[in-house]
Amino acid sequence: MTNRDPEISRALVLGHTADIELHRAREILRNESINPEVVMEFSPEKAGVLAGINDVKSLLNRNLPETGREVWALDEASSFDENEVILRVRGPYASFGLYETAINGMLSSSAGWATAARECVDAADGVPIVSLGAHHVHPSVVGVMDYCAVTGGAASCSSVLGARLSGVTASGTMAAALVLVMGDTRSAVEAFDRNMPPEVQRVAVVGTIGDEAIEAVEVSRMLRDRLRGVRLETAPTRGGVTPDLVHELRARLDQAGYNHVDIFVSGDLTPEEIQGFTDAAAPVAAFGIGFHIGAARPIKFQAQIKELEGRPVARRGYIPGITLNPRLTRVL
Repeated sequence: MTNRDPEISRALVLGHTADIELHRAREILRNESINPEVVMEFSPEKAGVLAGINDVKSLLNRNLPETGREVWALDEASSFDENEVILRVRGPYASFGLYETAINGMLSSSAGWATAARECVDAADGVPIVSLGAHHVHPSVVGVMDYCAVTGGAASCSSVLGARLSGVTASGTMAAALVLVMGDTRSAVEAFDRNMPPEVQRVAVVGTIGDEAIEAVEVSRMLRDRLRGVRLETAPTRGGVTPDLVHELRARLDQAGYNHVDIFVSGDLTPEEIQGFTDAAAPVAAFGIGFHIGAARPIKFQAQIKELEGRPVARRGYIPGITLNPRLTRVL
């Protein structure tokens, strides 16, 4: 994972993504010539994996004054506990108060994606996870989503932008659409092998039209040592990919002399389903996970002003004053 320098949009800097109430508060305070130094803390309502802190740091670095500012945070990819302070910002309220909405959003969505990826990684128990979540989010956030998946432990991702942001190589095989358009798996695999450069691994999708095991052995016979593996993505209407199917495919490939051909499993698997493959010792080389990562539920974060001009304060229901967390390190 690369320590990327995020691009901050003009709309974000101008506050166009902020709640209108924050715009009104800024206008009132400016008109009243009130701009105190405050300490604002951000904490999650459930445990998870942190992502998005680099986006936050870039935004704050651009807008907080050089002197008198302090930003403390957990590291990107850190696990965090429920209600743990993961970010503390000290500075003039006018310099960052408008960005409360954006900071909460960055942390909430990013941590949701990273945490979902980590759940899959833990269930896979050492088998690589590849994010295919790009199918399930708006294209404007695909790169960030895949970056967060890699932050959460995914070995790679399918989108070109996500791979660039994460400092990894985009991972993908052969599109099932190619099989349908060309009419059969054999023709599609031959065309893939003929047109793709040598550095692109030959992983053939099987089961789009015919029987998975029969097609796997057939494409192995066609490409022999050039074939890196086969990918299973059996439709749910046909029972989906199961550990038993993987075991059968492995046995048939081995019996035909194609021990070198790996088996890749993709689809909308949940961590519980991945755990089923792990428990069954199914010989899977990697899992491609789409919906569980891409459509992950955001983790809710709370922003609280805890200090005002050096005085402990808090809204009703919260303890006034800074919350100590020795895990925080100063980042600005």
